[in-house]
Amino acid sequence: MRHSPFTAIFDACVLYPAPLRDFLMWLGLSGRFRARWSRDIHEEWKRNLLLNRPDLTRAHVDRTSDLMDCAISDGLVDGYEELVAGLTLPDPDDRHVLAAAIRCGASVIVTFNQRDFPADVLASYGIESQHPDEFVDNSSILMQQRW
Repeated sequence: MRHSPFTAIFDACVLYPAPLRDFLMWLGLSGRFRARWSRDIHEEWKRNLLLNRPDLTRAHVDRTSDLMDCAISDGLVDGYEELVAGLTLPDPDDRHVLAAAIRCGASVIVTFNQRDFPADVLASYGIESQHPDEFVDNSSILMQQRW
């Protein structure tokens, strides 16, 4: 499958609710953009999900992340870890997301937590943050342009 060069990295908060994660994966499989995430992002959403859903096991959520990685074979970003220490964000725990976005050349970080990714900081890397609603709207425009 051919992919657009436009790359979006998904923050953990948009991968936690299963319906949104499934929809974003469906969009990612469309080839209209390159969907990306990292092992750290996987660990963050899985950790939070397991805290709130005692009915799920680690094996359940690991299976989900494994299926994501298989479905979009180039979705998993690596080699970003050395960038984390040099980044500054309001929440230091979000630096891994920005580092992964920089490493994979993402144009967008899709997140509910836009205040944790200030526009001026992201702009210096050629990245912006988008709420999932805005991202979906923009993705639908890309889909219409290709048809």
